[in-house]
Amino acid sequence: MDLANLNAFIAIAETGSFSGAGERLHLTQPAISKRIAGLEQQLKVRLFDRLGREVGLTEAGRALLPRAYQILNVLDDTRRALTNLTGEVTGRLTLATSHHIGLHRLPPLLREFTRRYPQVALDIQFLDSEVAYEEILHGRAELAVITLAPEPHTLVRATPVWDDPLDFVVAPEHALLENGAVSLADIALHPAVFPGGNTFTHHIVRRLFEAQGLTPNIAMSTNYLETIKMMVSIGLAWSVLPRTMLDEQVARIPLPGIQLSRQLGYILHTERTLSNAARAFMALLDAQIDLPGTKA
Repeated sequence: MDLANLNAFIAIAETGSFSGAGERLHLTQPAISKRIAGLEQQLKVRLFDRLGREVGLTEAGRALLPRAYQILNVLDDTRRALTNLTGEVTGRLTLATSHHIGLHRLPPLLREFTRRYPQVALDIQFLDSEVAYEEILHGRAELAVITLAPEPHTLVRATPVWDDPLDFVVAPEHALLENGAVSLADIALHPAVFPGGNTFTHHIVRRLFEAQGLTPNIAMSTNYLETIKMMVSIGLAWSVLPRTMLDEQVARIPLPGIQLSRQLGYILHTERTLSNAARAFMALLDAQIDLPGTKA
């Protein structure tokens, strides 16, 4: 089975179009169509239904997709296992990370890694933690440094590295700071700007309110913490931010008895053979676990 054809099949299944697959693989649409025609001819089944501009998997296509992932992952594992035999730390390391961690936690580690292992080509993908999680599950990234899921997938191994305390914050002149003691019920009455509903951080905060029978007044949402901080600083809403982001632009709301935090760390697929480069980067991350300041 032609691996190039399989890659084209996966790209169409994931992007939902032949043109999107062409952009991802840097191929023309006719070239993508030719690869799929060859695969369909080889397998003697139709893999996609084409209804106008809409493209959907047929029953045969849905059956092939997990097997296509498996075939490509086994091939990648074989290549890594053979390369690892040399003991050299070389090749390409595909690393997924969230924007926040990539900006605030990883720069010193990336600097040290490139200094130690100049022969490794780093492919860094800045993604939402939830998207990075899927990249690991589908084998498109070897390692991801993200906000860890409250309930990890059975095929994912998660290693906490940093405890990331979260604080309720408002603009310094916000009404919530005028009356002294504030409760979670008081906060729930005011508009909030939250991380997107699909994010791990959103679920962590939401569960805190639900445990007290409360529903936060979510007026806006965005997945970018820097944008949330800006919206809070100009007085549009309250929110929850990592303590590491607090400065004079926002004010912490003291809530006695409430401690909120999330775990930041790295994940990998339990059935994947790791490259020497991935193991070397994991060693740098593991060295961070017991350092002062990594725990709340």
